[in-house]
Amino acid sequence: MGDWPLYLVYRAFSGLFGLLPEPIMRRFGESAGRLAWRVARKRRRLVERHMRRVVGADGDVVHLGKAMFASYGRYWAEVFWTRPRRKDQIVKGCSVEGEDLIHEAAANGAGIVLALPHMGNWESAGAKAEAIGIPVLAAAEGLSNEKIVTWFVGVRRALGIETVIMGKGRKVTTALTRRLKEGGVIALVSDRDISGRGIAVDFFGEQTTMPAGPVALAERSGAALLPVGCYFLPGGGHRFVVRPPLEIPDGDSRDERVAAGTQAFATVLEDLIREAPQDWHLFVPNWPSDREAIS
Repeated sequence: MGDWPLYLVYRAFSGLFGLLPEPIMRRFGESAGRLAWRVARKRRRLVERHMRRVVGADGDVVHLGKAMFASYGRYWAEVFWTRPRRKDQIVKGCSVEGEDLIHEAAANGAGIVLALPHMGNWESAGAKAEAIGIPVLAAAEGLSNEKIVTWFVGVRRALGIETVIMGKGRKVTTALTRRLKEGGVIALVSDRDISGRGIAVDFFGEQTTMPAGPVALAERSGAALLPVGCYFLPGGGHRFVVRPPLEIPDGDSRDERVAAGTQAFATVLEDLIREAPQDWHLFVPNWPSDREAIS
């Protein structure tokens, strides 16, 4: 059977959610997320641990954790609901704060790196980017199930997002660098060190690692690095916040500049996440102490 069973589950959900009106689809997704919160007790403890880092010991981490599950359910519902014919409707429901920063950076002709956390619906952010005249090339994590990868690339294509897949034997860095040299725009979801070879940073008061990619590509190419936050709006729609270009600190070597720049980026991400912690979709261990706490 191979890849087929899980792929067919994805297609079934896509067919189901695709039939629903937008408000019902959204509420259905949020309800599914809340149900998952009730049954996934181990994951729930992990999420509350993450939220405690963001809002402190006095924050209502139980409420925020439940809201994060609901937010993630909404994300997947919107992904399954996506159709090419709905692109205009999706874009109409999106607003961008700091759009002028993007156009100013584009005018310089050196390319743009949009770096963002796993937050809100970052797929819709790609649709909005194309609508304002800056189509993006996005990097996505490779999966063992190639059929799901192909399906997901198709979903992004429907939103106007070109995608390169990370994985063994794939020339991802070459493709991203080429796009920047052409003065284009790349988008990288950059809050998790999936490879395990990232840069050590202090993130919400505790050391972990973060991918060096966004800063390394910007430092090498001269492209502008713009941090972006993605947020759900109550009742439908999305808000995207673009921060000013990140200044990469000076250093005696490239490694030092990339390390200092990655720490500066982590600090900006903290501010973006604190605006709406419930929209940060972090359901996996992200700090070394997480693995010990949930084992």
